[in-house]
Amino acid sequence: MTTPATPMDTVTLERHIAARPETVFGFFTDREKWLSWMGADGTFSFEPGGAYRTRVTGENVASGRFLTVDPPKRLVFTWGWEAGPMRVPPGSTTVEITLEPTADGTLLRLVHTGLPSPEACAAHAEGWQHYVDRLATRAEGDDPGADAWMQQPEG
Repeated sequence: MTTPATPMDTVTLERHIAARPETVFGFFTDREKWLSWMGADGTFSFEPGGAYRTRVTGENVASGRFLTVDPPKRLVFTWGWEAGPMRVPPGSTTVEITLEPTADGTLLRLVHTGLPSPEACAAHAEGWQHYVDRLATRAEGDDPGADAWMQQPEG
């Protein structure tokens, strides 16, 4: 049996987290918890149709809208960058997070679709791996420390 190939515009990531789905889901629907694993600041309206805008690193601002909020199983939101070298406009791509309970925690599956190029896929695959690792550490009750990707202001 073969697994279907991932489309060229898609990043798929799976990660086991030693925490219940309810715990993990909270890190996607609470501003302080979200910012504990990704981003320096932001505004979020965690409801279907609700907008978000977050400064992920340095001056890199991601924004979009929540499409589906189904605790503690599924979250879908649009994604894009307001500026910068990566041409992924806000709302132009979709991120789907599903959380499946396991005997010892949660299987998180992230599927990011609609990316415009192989370079965008590679960059987002690296980014999501970095941030899902930080999320897992936080959800499991540990502190991932300062985000090494967070650019310090020059001055």
